[in-house]
Formats: sequence, C-alpha cells, structure tokens
Amino acid sequence: MAVKKKAAEGQKSGGTVKVKWVVSFISCTDDMRQTIRGLGLRRMHQVVEREDTPSVRGMIHKVRHLVEVVE
Repeated sequence: MAVKKKAAEGQKSGGTVKVKWVVSFISCTDDMRQTIRGLGLRRMHQVVEREDTPSVRGMIHKVRHLVEVVE
C-alpha cells in the first residue's frame, strides 16, 4: 500500500499533461498528421491540456519530434 501512495504522489496533480506543437508536419505521413489533430492541436505553438492517460502518452510518443510537453 505504501508503494502505491508514493507512486501516486510522483504524478502531477490533476492528472493532466500540456502539449505544445513546435515543429511543422509538412513532410510527415498522414498518420502523424492525424495524431497531431487527434491531440487537439490546430495551430503551431498552440498549447492544449489533455488527460494523462496511456493512450495520450502513446500519441505524444508517436509525434515526439513534433511536440513538446510543457511543465
């Protein structure tokens, strides 16, 4: 039980992650474009806040060279 509490304390409060789109997807494949749009990003340098779930983390990982996670 104590191990689970410590793991939960290490996460951000609120369970969200902020993602910023920083590199254009001009030469990227269609699935990367759809991933950017799926994250809710519409414009360059836009910041969106999403729930910190494994599916969102996977989307961020897929386009990690195009976005950055904002603290």
